[in-house]
Amino acid sequence: MDPQWVYIKDFKEHIEQVVEFRGWVWNKRSSGKIAFLQLRDGTGIVQGVVEKKNFDDEAFERIRKIKMESSIILEGVVKKDERSSKNVELHVTSFKIIHEPNEDYPISKKDHGIDFLMDNRHLWIRSRRQFHILKVRNEILKAIRDFYNNNDFTLIDTPIFTGSIGESAGNTFKLEYFDYGEVYLAQTGQLYLEAAAMSLGKVYNLGPTFRSEKSKTRRHLIEFWMNEAEVAFYKHDDNIRLQEELVSFIVKRVLENANENLTELGRNIDRLQKIEVPFERLTYTDAIKFLNKKGFDIKWGEDFGADEESTIASQFEKPVFIEKYPRRAKAFYMQPDEDNPDVVLCDDLLAPEGYGEIIGASERIWEESLLIERLKEFNLPVDQYQWYIDLRKYGSVPHSGFGLGIERTVAWICGLEHIREAIPFARTLYRVYP
Repeated sequence: MDPQWVYIKDFKEHIEQVVEFRGWVWNKRSSGKIAFLQLRDGTGIVQGVVEKKNFDDEAFERIRKIKMESSIILEGVVKKDERSSKNVELHVTSFKIIHEPNEDYPISKKDHGIDFLMDNRHLWIRSRRQFHILKVRNEILKAIRDFYNNNDFTLIDTPIFTGSIGESAGNTFKLEYFDYGEVYLAQTGQLYLEAAAMSLGKVYNLGPTFRSEKSKTRRHLIEFWMNEAEVAFYKHDDNIRLQEELVSFIVKRVLENANENLTELGRNIDRLQKIEVPFERLTYTDAIKFLNKKGFDIKWGEDFGADEESTIASQFEKPVFIEKYPRRAKAFYMQPDEDNPDVVLCDDLLAPEGYGEIIGASERIWEESLLIERLKEFNLPVDQYQWYIDLRKYGSVPHSGFGLGIERTVAWICGLEHIREAIPFARTLYRVYP
């Protein structure tokens, strides 16, 4: 009977058994009569031990000189190895090479510049570090879906082509849409989620969004993934509680299921273990006063940049909410504060350790006349928002929602220096290849 094909993640359940491995040679070294292969299969990395005594001279030399990233099928016995991160290794008894490159793998042990690595992103994602980052990203996405499913939300797939601007016209990608005319790639699915919330109560989406911002900072991508949620009858405080519950759930789930990946990335897990509700809150006005005391020349009404956000967040071990921004500094759909109409009921959630904003949120305007007034104030075409206005004409209710940036969340939880590693194939100001 042929050996069972077993993934690396399950090797520990097959100690002293003969198994079949299918995967790739990630790295190798040899010492006299033993060759050591670093093997990967998409679930982990394990060492394969090839002893010359088990092979003829030609076969041993073939495996000893095998090129990196060759695809291979091995048979061998799983042995305990306390020195390994997996606590096992594979003692190889036979091998079959599926494909061996004709030339050396371009990403070698030596250091490479970021441009070279990004040009070879299709190969770079095979590396150990990128493997662990993408595993954490996957766990974050699973946690998001589980959180909403556990809390009776309905998934709504919002459109990517839209005739309605969600934020501002200055950072949209415009396209010609047959005879219809000009449309945009979605900056947000929020407006459509608001419509769905009036039917289903609690809704969310998860997908790509696009911002035509000529920004080259470590926090910005042109195409990125966002999770948005919208809930009927939720006020500002309800909205904040939902956000902190989601973020703490995500962090807890990653610590439970991707702890090994974080460890391999060198992440300080102690900091993540402190992420529990509730999070601190700071009004925009108090944040301005705090920054002025810290020497920042920033006036009430101005938006925060990366340095300001980092300075604020550095005072806290957990994410911190900045709430109630000036009305003129935020989007047209945000509900004014009854106690101070110059500010709106919104919040930004800043991650600690200098990672900045990961969530933008607000209670939405739910009165028809006020919404029309704000559309005109922003010089937006009222007729193109008629369907959005209709939501305020027929059974309107107070409602709130938010958007969570996936890549910013991945960068924070993994402790990455740049957001480009937080997505499989980054789209930045000067990059659409590969």
